[in-house]
Amino acid sequence: MRIRKKYLFYVLAILSSLIGAAVTVIDTYISIKYEFNPWSLCLAIFIAGLVITFFLSLILSIPFGGKSIGARIDPSFKRLRMLKKEELKYHLLAGMGNAVATVGYFLIISIYQEPSTILAFFEVVILYLLMMESIAEKNAPTMAEVQASVIVTFGAIMASFSFEGEINLLGLLIVFLVLNPAWVVFSIYQRKLKIMKINGCYNDAINIRFWNLVFTTFFTAILVYFIDKENFFGAIDILKYWHLFFISMGITFFSYVLYIRALGLGKASVTQAVKAFTIIFAIPFTILASNFVPITFYESIPQLILKIMGIILVVMGVISFALTEVRAYIFIKAKTGYPINELLNNVWGVKGITSVAVVAGRYDLIAKARMRTLGKGYERIIRTLEKVKGIEWFEWETILKEWEEV
Repeated sequence: MRIRKKYLFYVLAILSSLIGAAVTVIDTYISIKYEFNPWSLCLAIFIAGLVITFFLSLILSIPFGGKSIGARIDPSFKRLRMLKKEELKYHLLAGMGNAVATVGYFLIISIYQEPSTILAFFEVVILYLLMMESIAEKNAPTMAEVQASVIVTFGAIMASFSFEGEINLLGLLIVFLVLNPAWVVFSIYQRKLKIMKINGCYNDAINIRFWNLVFTTFFTAILVYFIDKENFFGAIDILKYWHLFFISMGITFFSYVLYIRALGLGKASVTQAVKAFTIIFAIPFTILASNFVPITFYESIPQLILKIMGIILVVMGVISFALTEVRAYIFIKAKTGYPINELLNNVWGVKGITSVAVVAGRYDLIAKARMRTLGKGYERIIRTLEKVKGIEWFEWETILKEWEEV
């Protein structure tokens, strides 16, 4: 099956948010019904998650119809494999980021009885990602991109805001200085892993998820041990409820695999913005779960209105992202005798260029560019390319439709 890349990106990100909403409500149900110690629960979830992820990855490695079962989820996946040397540093950083973000999340839960007022500000991570991408991925955000990010961010805050409890300075500091930066590290390095080529093919989301969970579990165990030694071994005791954790982390596996695939197709900030749809999808799941445990979607009419307004802003912001992106291929002819590797590095250094390939034939290089407006592309990319030494001439071809194997 083939689908346009643009549509595939939004399908993957929205499906990830739908599954993620179900997981959030399941975790809430487990936490309320069984009243586990948050640190024991944190570690137990990852231990159980590592086991179920390993078995799911093995099942998806089984050949079927000429390729693995998992290739239906990510065409790049062949089988569960050992790490490559070039992946290790990214997995270490992504695992550490995920562990710190998780511990920050559980720290807030352990301190505040009603943490949603503080955790709502986790959505500001979209703006963090936007700023970091301009540095890490040499692709400065446009005004349209900034506006859409702000709309989604504050829409998500409004939709997840609660009138219960007070906004505490310590809680906000944990969110802004621990939770959000850690998630930025996790997202950026997960994306780097997805766009990395392994044995001539793009890395696959299933292996990325499995190995990330290995490192995340390791770092989480270390952090939980130093934070609360008394409840560290309590994780072993509550693993008797392994079937609950297997359900939660088994579903989470597919949410993250789809999220990682989406990261390979779009920027981390845009992927995170689309994932804010989790707030919308959580509504029916919350209503369903309220039949079994005492949780509610809203506590008052003003809060319901606030949530509806937030949901509208999230939808508007995501639509704004979808309508403004422009992609193009740039076909480049090098000057005779100019070192091709030097030219490749010069082109790669142009902001807005997302990939460069050396080719044989009429052209010497083919570059791919991505921007939010066509005018911005001409201003920032074409004018820069005109000054690059070694380019004899080039042609710009805007992409109208692009297809991807599902």
